[in-house]
Amino acid sequence: MSPKANGGVARSTRLRGADRQVSIPTFYSAEPFASGQQLTLGEGEAHHIRVRRLDIGTRVALLDGQGTRGEGTLVRLAKRNATVEVDQVEQVPPPAPVHLLLPIADKDRMLWLAEKAAELGATSWRPVQYRRSRSVAARGEGTVFTQKVAARMQAALEQSRNAWLPTIYPEATLDRAIAAAPKGIRILLDGDAPALARNAAIMGAAEVPEGGLPTPVVIAVGPEGGIEPDETARYVEAGFARASIGQTILRFETAATAALGIVRSLLAGPAATP
Repeated sequence: MSPKANGGVARSTRLRGADRQVSIPTFYSAEPFASGQQLTLGEGEAHHIRVRRLDIGTRVALLDGQGTRGEGTLVRLAKRNATVEVDQVEQVPPPAPVHLLLPIADKDRMLWLAEKAAELGATSWRPVQYRRSRSVAARGEGTVFTQKVAARMQAALEQSRNAWLPTIYPEATLDRAIAAAPKGIRILLDGDAPALARNAAIMGAAEVPEGGLPTPVVIAVGPEGGIEPDETARYVEAGFARASIGQTILRFETAATAALGIVRSLLAGPAATP
């Protein structure tokens, strides 16, 4: 994803408190915003403002999911919208790319994973049609469900203050998903494989390189019923290295969340020693 244009504002203002944790209400805006602008938030955000009993004059934080963070003052609250006077804006570079291929499964558990994917900074999200998974689009729920996924991710963005939303791709067949996956480190979660954090086939060595894990990274998670042998073979032929999270059998959403966390940690490289 590329950052949105910020209304032609070249002077990106450093947010007050950007170097410290500041607990102020945070809201998502689907529209780009700039310093000096009066930004209108929609009905959903206005409802959240009323639920939180925020008063006119309250300082709020803003995110557009495309790398722009801002702050401003709530100046108007109506039934169907709210207005924020934006006075600070900064551009946040995108994190190292980590793409997620997940099985089509129980909707509630997919929505739970959507939240965690946004919190952990997944770059993209693509459901995959495995032989043991079933499509939600086949029941006419594809578009509606995608909207629910987006809403969960936006809420997670507000909670985590992550500046970037994952790109949501439509579900795809296994072959299409593999073909569309970027080149780089490709990981297939497999309980019988070496542990992800110590997998030499993935790291290229017994330990993580000093600069952290190279990117981009693609994490593929299979259905709980298991990936068929020929599906595993297609992943391996496409350069995916098999890796495990642990010795227990995990639900797909647990495995995906754990893998995202491990990879994000590895991407950061070794901690500096004092």
